[in-house]
Amino acid sequence: MADVLPLVEARLRGALGEPDARAAVTFLGTDRIEVLRFTDGDVVRYATLGMSAQPMSDPTAMLADPVKGPRAELVLSVRAGLAETDKLLRPLAVLAASPQVEGVVVAPGASLDVGEPLWPGAPFTSVLVAEPGGLVEDLELDEPLDPVHFLPLLPMTPNEAAWKRVHGAQALQERWLTHGTDLRDPSRRSVPLD
Repeated sequence: MADVLPLVEARLRGALGEPDARAAVTFLGTDRIEVLRFTDGDVVRYATLGMSAQPMSDPTAMLADPVKGPRAELVLSVRAGLAETDKLLRPLAVLAASPQVEGVVVAPGASLDVGEPLWPGAPFTSVLVAEPGGLVEDLELDEPLDPVHFLPLLPMTPNEAAWKRVHGAQALQERWLTHGTDLRDPSRRSVPLD
C-alpha cells in the first residue's frame, strides 16, 4: 500500500504553491501531524498533513478498517498580519488528530471545538467544517482507498457555534452570506443572530 502523504502534499503544493513554513506536532499514541503554511498575497492558508494517513472509522465499529473509510485534511484561511494566527498550529493539529484520539469522523457540517481561542485574542474557539472541492480538489487514490477530501474550516464565535447547534450548519452559512461576513477576518465579530 502506497503512503498517501506524499501524494497529499503534492496536491496541496499544486493548489496552493510552495509552503513558506511547516511545523510538526505529535500527540501520545497518534501519528505525527504537520501543519503547512501557504501565503498568497494578503491571505495565509494553514493546511494539515497527516490526518489522511489513516482512514477515519466509525466510532461504533468494533474494529477500525485499516484501508476503507473517509480520509481528509483540514485547510483554514485567514487574512495575514491582523493577528498572531501562526499560533493556531497546535489547535489545528489537535483538530486533525481528533479522528485518531477520539474516534470521530470529521465531515462537512460538523463543529470542532478546541476549548480555547484558536490563536491569542481570537474571538473563535471552534470551527465549522465546510464542503470540500473548492480550494483544493479531492485526491483520488487507488481502489479500495477512499479519496482524500480537503475540508475548509470556518472559524465560529461561541454564539455562532451555539446558534448552529440549534439551526444547523446550512442556516449559519446562509446568515454569513446574507450579512456579507468576511470569514477570513481573524478578528471579526459574530454575525447578527436575532
